[in-house]
Amino acid sequence: EVQRPLATVVIGGLMLATFLTLFVLPILYIIFEKTGNAKANAKPVAVAVLLLLSFGFNTSAQDKISLQDGIGMALRNNLTVKNERLKSEYQEKLIKSSLNIPQTNFSAEAGQINSAYTDTRFGISQTISFPTVYSNQKKVLNEEWKTAVLTIALREIELKRAVTQLFYTIIILREKEKLLVKADSIYAEFLTKTNLRLAKGESNILENTTAELQKGNIQLQLKALQQETDLAKLQLQLLLNTETNYEPLATNAKIDFPISLDSSFVSQHPLLKVFQQQKLVATANISLEKSKLLPNLSLGVSNVSIRGTGADNIIYDARTRFNSAQIGVGIPIFAGSQKARINASKVIETIADNNFQQQFQQLRKDYQKAFLQYQTNLQTVNYFENSGLKNANLIVATADKQFVNGDINYLDWVMLINQSIAIQSNHLDAIKMLNESIISINYLISK
Repeated sequence: EVQRPLATVVIGGLMLATFLTLFVLPILYIIFEKTGNAKANAKPVAVAVLLLLSFGFNTSAQDKISLQDGIGMALRNNLTVKNERLKSEYQEKLIKSSLNIPQTNFSAEAGQINSAYTDTRFGISQTISFPTVYSNQKKVLNEEWKTAVLTIALREIELKRAVTQLFYTIIILREKEKLLVKADSIYAEFLTKTNLRLAKGESNILENTTAELQKGNIQLQLKALQQETDLAKLQLQLLLNTETNYEPLATNAKIDFPISLDSSFVSQHPLLKVFQQQKLVATANISLEKSKLLPNLSLGVSNVSIRGTGADNIIYDARTRFNSAQIGVGIPIFAGSQKARINASKVIETIADNNFQQQFQQLRKDYQKAFLQYQTNLQTVNYFENSGLKNANLIVATADKQFVNGDINYLDWVMLINQSIAIQSNHLDAIKMLNESIISINYLISK
């Protein structure tokens, strides 16, 4: 569920700032003035106010969004999907162009048409293809429109996969950030202790330097992790087509996934439907090319003057008009070019069928591969959750105890703590791999 819209963030920050300025600052100033410490405490008060303001803005600036809401927003706003819908609309409107009758021909003629006198003739004619051609053209355009509609479903499921990948990538990065912050606090505490030990002469410079290096290394990792997180969030913004900097909201870093799987859903994948539809387009196009071998039809009427003595021995002038009608049939005598088009269309149909078969086999292989990866990753995650993380916590507790008792030195303690952190980090990496395999399976079974 989307939380804290931008307007709420701005209004809330302004209200907080107004409250602090009008009420909190004067009260604090009066208190410190009465105690004679107004100047001395001016800086702490300012710092406190800034921290409160910062807290107010930071807690509101991160709008959180669930996976389902994020997918819904992407499906509504993503420009790629919008373009596919526009292409579908274009193909639908194009169906009406199937009855593409050639232009009507109007003619006018003047001169010695019938005799030495000057006569005039006016005519109108129209040529059309055989009706079967137009019906086949409509079938082709209908099949192409269906292809465009199926492509929308394909782009939508690809978008769902991309949004889910980025969503859980950010979740895992945030978990790693928590782990590094925890490690940073551990090393910061021990750095303070080593400084005291060094001042008392209870430790050497090597122990103190190692503590500083460990803390500095974690700071560098945190910066790199933050950059990676910011990049992933920018990519998520691009997919959602929004200016809001959303923070993924999830109760678990792992994706919920049913145990039972059915590979038969692969055959219903939108990509296969698109390839299957392309074959239907090719088949319809063959019928269209064949129908173009049928004869064309032409119709025409004309109106002419006949000046002089007619066959009925009556003298006619230019005002008397005579009508005639014409009908014609166009026979494709030179049909070699059209037959070549038919043969070429058959090749396209074969290619479309091969593409469908190849893609069907590829999706089945991808499903088997994703399922094997899922099983492997699931075993790895189960190991960490059943054994690895417990051992990591035991290493930390034992290392702290032995260090306090003097059984190990600081360098040994650092090595053990790093080992525990590495185990926890590897656990998060295993969850990431498990999520990716689940996302792949969901994509292949159209979920």
